Order: sequence, then structure tokens, then C-alpha cells
Amino acid sequence: MARKSNQKTKMLLLYQLLLEKGDEDHPIPTARLLEELERQGVSAERKSIYADMEALREFGMDVQCRKGKEGGWFVGERDFQLPELKLLVDAVQSCRFISKRKSDVLIRKLEGLASEHQARQLRRQVYVDRRVKTGNETVYYAIDKLHTAIGSNRAVTFRYFDYNVRKEQVFRREGKRYTVSPYGLIWSDENYYLVGWDHQEKELRHYRVDKMEGLSCVSFPREGDERCKSFDLAEYGQKHFHMFSGIEAKPRLRCENRMVNVMLDRFGMDVMLIPDGEDHFVLTVDAVVSPQFYGWLFGLGAGVELTHPRWAVEEYQALLRRSLEGSGQAAH
Repeated sequence: MARKSNQKTKMLLLYQLLLEKGDEDHPIPTARLLEELERQGVSAERKSIYADMEALREFGMDVQCRKGKEGGWFVGERDFQLPELKLLVDAVQSCRFISKRKSDVLIRKLEGLASEHQARQLRRQVYVDRRVKTGNETVYYAIDKLHTAIGSNRAVTFRYFDYNVRKEQVFRREGKRYTVSPYGLIWSDENYYLVGWDHQEKELRHYRVDKMEGLSCVSFPREGDERCKSFDLAEYGQKHFHMFSGIEAKPRLRCENRMVNVMLDRFGMDVMLIPDGEDHFVLTVDAVVSPQFYGWLFGLGAGVELTHPRWAVEEYQALLRRSLEGSGQAAH
């Protein structure tokens, strides 16, 4: 019998079948491989399959063969194992800066890295959803532009907006373009932020990427290097609670011992905890003091007390008094 014209593609088809149709829980019997090849116009003999599988192993593919009634061929070690793909699907689905449409596209691509059986598990995992997702499709590509600008030490320009009560974009600086030398990107509270040197304000600031419009790289070099020699992206992100601006300081907190894990989660394992009696400890942290910092303190209740600096203590006390007075008036 004459060989069919697609014989040269046999090895590629076997490679594709192993990756797409089977896995460790669903090995592919040799008979089915022969049927699938025949369907693609490729004739093969049982003994040739073993030689082909050995060639795929030499190529670097972890081809395994299970004996027995439920046996067959499958790929053992893949580039991404199923638990890893589940983590990636969760991350994509949770990211509010990735639109729902782009999330669906990325998840379908991740499914392509698994067998068809595993892909069904990934699909069942995507059950959402009332998660808030951005409607700004350009964010996905803006992040890539910003990484390119950072890598090439170039500045960027963009317009920056907020929303009004009618959900309309209102541009800051009367719609004039910002010029910023980017120093890094921070993912915080499910949003991406650009940290960079503002050419007009002559200081380091941060901007939400999904609120940028018309982002463009420009040819002139980055500014602010002299002022930002000691800039640390991780430190910057840790200091700014929910990425709001305020006054940089070194607040001292007196905490009940039960708050140890809360403080380590927020400020890291390097923070120094100093015992203060049997039931309390004290720590001094680097933080930007802002209404969001005070709100974080308030949420921790009586277990944490702000003791320094004095101006921050007084500001926090005044904020609490105003809140109590407001609550009292509302009750009447």
C-alpha cells in the first residue's frame, strides 16, 4: 500500500495529540492514536508509534506510557502543571485592570496550555462574576508601553482624568498633557500605578494607569535621576497606604501582642518589634500619613494606638472627634 502524502507530518501530529487530547488521568491508547492519524490522512503501524515516542523523548518531551487495560500514552511534565494554570486563571480573572473581554481571551490561551480534559476544569473554575473590571481596554497595552519607556530611560506623556457623579471623564490640569519620567510600576489594591518624576511639579508622584488617556513615549530622556538616586519601588509602595498621597513620616505604634501578625503582614518581617510590658509591643514604621493611614488604624480598633509624631496624633484625634460629632448630628 502506498504511503499517504501527509506522512512527513506524523511526528507533529503525535506531538499535538499528546498535548491536547490526553493527560496523566486520560492516557491515549495506541489504537486511538492510529485512528486519529488516519483521520488526518497519515497511515502508521503500531510498532512505529513506539519509535516515534522515543524520538519525542529525545527531543525533550516527557512522554510516558502506562500499561494495562486503562493504559496509554501521555505527557508527564508539562511547561505548566494544572495547579499552576489554575493560579494564573485566578490571577487574570481577579485583575480589575484587565477588562472582561481581555480576561476571556487570556484565559482561552491558558486553556490551550492544558489538555482538553484539564481545560474543562479551568473553565469550571471561572465562575464570576461580580468582580469589578475596568472598561478601559487600553490599560493592557499601556502597561507594555510603560515597561518599554522604563527600559529605554524615556519619558512619557498622557492626559489624566477622574470620574464625576455622571461617570464622565473629567481631565485634570484642564486637559493638558502630563510629562512624566517613569521609574516603576506597582500593582496595589487590584490597580496598576505608574511611579515617576513629574516634570511640571518637579517631584516623584504616582498615577493609576487605567486613568491615563493618550499615553505616548517621547524622545527626550528621563528626568529626576539626581533626586531619585535612592528610589526603592517596594519601599514606595509599602509607605503609601492604598497609594494615596500624604506626609512622609515615621509613626510609632503601641500594639497589643495579638496584633503581631497584622503588623508583619503590613510592614514586613524586617520591622523591629520592641516589647512594652507583658501585653504590648512598640514599633516605628516608615509610612505616608494620610486619611487612608488613619482609616487603617481605625479599622484595627483598640488594639493599636498611635503615639508619635505629636502632630499626627493630634490630627488623628481631631478626625475621630469630627466623625463622632457627625454621627451624633445624623442620629438627631
